[in-house]
Amino acid sequence: MIGRRGILAGGLAALAGPVLGQTRPKPRPDRSRSGVDAICAEYIRAAKLGGAVGYAVADLATGRVFGGAQADMPLPPASVTKALTALFALERLGAGKEFTTRLLATGPVQGGVVQGDIILAGGGDPSLDTDRLGDMAAALARAGVRGLTGRFLVYARALPYAERIADDQPDFVGYNPAISGMILNYNRANFVWAAGGGTLGVNAEGARFIPPVRSVAVDLAQREAPLFVYEGRDPIEAWSVAAPALRKDGSRWLPVRAPARYAGDVFGALCAAQGIKLPDAGEITALPAGAQLLAQDVSAGLEGLIKGMLKYSTNLTAEALGLAASKAGDIAGSGAAMTSWAQARFGIAARFGDHSGLGPMSSCTPADMVRVMLSAKETALIALMREKGVDSDGREAADAHLRVFAKSGTLNFASNLAGYVTAPSGRALAFAIFAADGPRRAALPLDQREDPVGGSSWNKRARAMQRQMIAAWGKAYL
Repeated sequence: MIGRRGILAGGLAALAGPVLGQTRPKPRPDRSRSGVDAICAEYIRAAKLGGAVGYAVADLATGRVFGGAQADMPLPPASVTKALTALFALERLGAGKEFTTRLLATGPVQGGVVQGDIILAGGGDPSLDTDRLGDMAAALARAGVRGLTGRFLVYARALPYAERIADDQPDFVGYNPAISGMILNYNRANFVWAAGGGTLGVNAEGARFIPPVRSVAVDLAQREAPLFVYEGRDPIEAWSVAAPALRKDGSRWLPVRAPARYAGDVFGALCAAQGIKLPDAGEITALPAGAQLLAQDVSAGLEGLIKGMLKYSTNLTAEALGLAASKAGDIAGSGAAMTSWAQARFGIAARFGDHSGLGPMSSCTPADMVRVMLSAKETALIALMREKGVDSDGREAADAHLRVFAKSGTLNFASNLAGYVTAPSGRALAFAIFAADGPRRAALPLDQREDPVGGSSWNKRARAMQRQMIAAWGKAYL
C-alpha cells in the first residue's frame, strides 16, 4: 500500500462521516461502470476538445478497473512521460544517485598559479545553476588560485551531445535546449533589453550572481516577424530579434546550443569577479589521467532532482536522467532503451522517443499508463509527484478531501494527467486521462507552436474536464 510513505493519512477519516444537521439523504451515486462512464462522456462532450479523449481508472489496492473509454487508443503522452523516466532512473541509478561537477588541475598549484590546465568537468548535473558555479569560483579563490600556466578547458562528455531535444519545435523556445554533460541554467541564457531595444544584453542571472555572457549575442532586426531568428553558433551563438516586439523592458531565457562554451564563458566571468584570470575556454573530449581535484559541486540526490522535474516539468532534467540511466549514445537510443525496459517491467506496448515527452515519436494508451501507476504504487513515485486538491464540484481547492498526486502533460492541443487519487477513508485510485487533437496539432506552423491561437482556452477546458472526471470518480468509487 502507498500508505507506508505517509500519503494516506488516517487522521482525516472523520471527514468522511455524515454531515450534522442534514435532513435529507443525498441520492446514492450510480456506482456502475456504465453510470460513471456516462457522466464522464458528458464532461468530454462539454469540453469540445475535438480529436480523441481516452481514460482509464482502477482501484489501487486490487487493480480492479472501474471505468474507461478509448483506453486502448495510443496517444501522445507528453510530459506524463516524465513519470516513466522517474521510475526508469530510480531503478537504474538508485534513489541516492548524485551528479558531481568538478574543477580539476593537471599540475600543482605554486604561488597561486596552477602549473598546467584547469578543467571544468561536467558530470551531467541537470540542476547546476549560476549561483552554484559562482560558489565553485569562490572556492577556487579561497584555495589561493589566481591563475594558470596552461589552458582553461571544459569537459562535457559525461552525457552525449544533442543540439536540441526535439526537432519539431521553434528554435527560440527555452524548453528545447541542447543536451550535454555540461549543463548550466538548463542550458539557457538570459536575454535582457530596454524598451525600444536601446540596450540589449545577455547574462546568466542567478539569485546571487549575474555574470555577463559573451558567447551568446542578440542583435536588433527591423522586421515584424519572426520574433527571433537563430543565426548560428560559430564563433558565438548569434540571434536576431524583431525590433517592434521590444516595446517594454523585458527579458527572456533563450536556449543554448553550445553548452560547454557557455558554461566556460560564465565560469570565466565568475572567476574574474574573484580575481582569477582565465583564458577563453576550450573543450576536451576526454579527461586526462592524474588530474587533481581543486573544488567540486554535488547535486541533490536523485529523488530530489525527480521531485523538481515532476513539479516544474523540466525537459532537460528528464533527458539528462534518462540518458544517465540508459547510458545510450543519443536520445533516440535512450528512448528505445526505456521503451524496452517499460515493456518488460510493466507489460505495456508504449513507445518512447525521448524521456521528456517533448518530441513526436512517443505514444501510450491510458490503459497502459494505469498499469504503470498500479505497478509503481510501492515505489517513491507518489511521494515525488505534485499534490493538489479537487473538491466535489471538480474545482481545484487546497483543502479539498480528494488529494491528487499526478503528473500533467501539455503539448499543443494535447493535455494529459496520470497518477493517483486518495480519499480520507484510505481508499485510492490509479488513473490516466489523455486528450489530443492530432489534426489540429499537425496543422500548426512551426513558428506558432509556442503559443498557438486557441491553445490556452483548449488547455483550460481540458484541465477542467480532468478535474470533473476525478470528482465523479471520487463520488462513485471512494
